[in-house]
Amino acid sequence: MGSTFAGLEIARSALFAQQTALYTTSNNIANANTEGYTRQRVNFEQISPYPAAGRNRPQVVGQQGTGVEAGSIERIRNSYLDAQYRSQTGTASYWNTKAEALSRMEGIMNEPSDSGLSAVMDDFWSALQDLSATPEESGARSVALQKGEAVADTFNYISNSLSNVRGDLRDQIDNVSVKSINSYMNQINELNKQIADMEPHGMVTNDLYDKRDVLIDELSSMVNIKVEYQKSGGLAPTAAQGIAKITLVDEQGGAQAVLVDPDTKTFKELSVQYGQDENGMEAVQGITFGDTEIALEDFTSKGELKGLIDSYGYLENGTVKGTYPEMLKNLDKMAFNFAQAINAVQQTGYTKGGTVSGIDFFDAGESEYGAAANISLSAAIDGKPDLIAASADGTSGNGENAKALAEAMRSPLEELGGTSISSFYEGMIGTLGVDAQEANRQATNATSLVDQADLQRQSVSSVSLDEEMTNMIKFQHAYNAAARSMTAVDEMLETIINNMGLVGR
Repeated sequence: MGSTFAGLEIARSALFAQQTALYTTSNNIANANTEGYTRQRVNFEQISPYPAAGRNRPQVVGQQGTGVEAGSIERIRNSYLDAQYRSQTGTASYWNTKAEALSRMEGIMNEPSDSGLSAVMDDFWSALQDLSATPEESGARSVALQKGEAVADTFNYISNSLSNVRGDLRDQIDNVSVKSINSYMNQINELNKQIADMEPHGMVTNDLYDKRDVLIDELSSMVNIKVEYQKSGGLAPTAAQGIAKITLVDEQGGAQAVLVDPDTKTFKELSVQYGQDENGMEAVQGITFGDTEIALEDFTSKGELKGLIDSYGYLENGTVKGTYPEMLKNLDKMAFNFAQAINAVQQTGYTKGGTVSGIDFFDAGESEYGAAANISLSAAIDGKPDLIAASADGTSGNGENAKALAEAMRSPLEELGGTSISSFYEGMIGTLGVDAQEANRQATNATSLVDQADLQRQSVSSVSLDEEMTNMIKFQHAYNAAARSMTAVDEMLETIINNMGLVGR
């Protein structure tokens, strides 16, 4: 038969189990606003009933319950929602990075405005038109020369500003993204080691799981990853999550490299290699994770790192491609051909003194590369407005060549694909606007999907104070009832021990 004191033991188990549940509820409430915290619950389990199955068991009506115990404390987490969130956050980070880079470019180009390159070139065109009407006036010549210098200065400013932003993007790649990714992988690997040491001893390391999940979320915003879990072995309980294996995947989900390897308990450090094209323009040439080299054309993983590389520039078959390099190349092409077109007209005209000019108006170098950064008034004409070739026949009152200088800015050029300088620039700005609009649209959509996925995840994993208060009342009543049950059993035992056998004395 069962023990006389079984009732006390059952009540004691109930007290301890409900007390554990109350402590867990209190911990949930305390961490309601803790970033990355996942709400926890106690899994109650019945204690093995009496008597146990066996040939020599007592002949009783049936098995009798012997109480309850807190079998485990587990996190409430949905792995499918985690995977969905991590997939979306990488895409959102990529487009947000692209949108930010394009926004900075739009701020530099500053179009349309009264101070952008288009307005400055229009002022130069107007000054040449005025000069064609009054070629003998020194004031008109000075204004035309000053407006030409303003065009060169604006080219310089835009090119240097774009190059400075490129420098910032490289710093972000090296000092933010690469260092952050390596730091996240290192911390995940260290947490894996701690979890692997504790789980085989029967422990469920919920707080370590939370820390690891926060790091995995951050890593997923940098590169596209897949997360798998391996059992740590030993006496690891069923609720134990196991050791995380992090794999870099491409846009289609194909594995490219194991970033955090639970088998070797190591992680593969990321490094970025740079190269130059034939002109000396620098760009990303390759990336490696440990000893695994990934070709740039295969690195389709969406994330902040990919967004920075696409914006900064990358080498493809010896050619630098990317948002900022392509804008700089177009600006160089425009500046070089602008200078060439103006110089061709300037050299054939006549100066104020009636001599054939034979000198350049602008100096933009010998090739397109770096033309926008280096364009300036030629040394021969700088500070000498009388040398502007305004006349087409050598007479002082003739301004036909000044008109031809102005028309050169709006005439189709074969080197620009049959478009004029102004039309070529309008095309550059139009393309920039379309790209920025697309990046902003994609960023908004992707961020909306991230917020939706996070909301679904939070609805499962976050702490609801209303629910926790309800649980607290439930466990408190259960604890009080268990205490009352123990009191009743105690009174019964007192009757048995102290009052039985007194009849007839």
